[in-house]
Amino acid sequence: MAYEHIGLEIKDAVAFITLRREPVNVLNIAMMKEINHALDGLAEEDGLLALVFQARGKAFSAGVDIGEHLGDQVREMIEVFHGIFRRMDKLGLTSVAAVQGAALGGGCELAVYCDIVLASAKARFGQPEIQVGVFPPIAALILPRLIGRKKAYEMIVTGDNLTAEEARTLGLVNTVVEPEGLEAELGSVLDKLRRLSPLVLKKTRQAFVAGLKDQADQALADIESIYLDDLMSSHDAEEGLRSFLEKRKPAWRNQ
Repeated sequence: MAYEHIGLEIKDAVAFITLRREPVNVLNIAMMKEINHALDGLAEEDGLLALVFQARGKAFSAGVDIGEHLGDQVREMIEVFHGIFRRMDKLGLTSVAAVQGAALGGGCELAVYCDIVLASAKARFGQPEIQVGVFPPIAALILPRLIGRKKAYEMIVTGDNLTAEEARTLGLVNTVVEPEGLEAELGSVLDKLRRLSPLVLKKTRQAFVAGLKDQADQALADIESIYLDDLMSSHDAEEGLRSFLEKRKPAWRNQ
């Protein structure tokens, strides 16, 4: 399917969703529906390793369309916007954001929700919603888990922007590079992921997410179940261990 506001490409087991509503990629309902449609389609693809969000234009995304955040449209907007994150969780792929410019509001939430965040030195991150009389629900959910309660609350209630380096120091960003090096850095990360088994990577992420649950005892039980019942019964887990012992390259089957 051809999209108006986004691009979708699958290359070497990685799905790339490119925001293309230039210049600042404001997320309107139509654009977010396209993202959801793309994510639904990816659920039917076998052997995917990772999902990349990237953008064209001046900004990664300046946030959601405030004009569609009023009246009867707000319920639809929240449903469609939050549907992106629910689908990302259900898909279970390792997600990577390549942030070349400003990531604000919903754009910031989309970027930092990803498992790995790569940023240009020109990138900026912020949750300015408080300045227009609302708060960011996704940020309220994930920021305390990413950077701690104090800094998360400060970020949300001040609406201040962070430089890419400040975001890296807080733990919102993994790596900061010069703008011309962002594509190469993304390629380097993806090369590392492509050496792995899709199944093992997916189970590892599943266990990682389970470990973030608030109830530690239940989280550990979930991780043990995933590891012992799912992962260790797979071909690729056994193959990975055997190939290490036999000092050879593993032959993954995604099984």
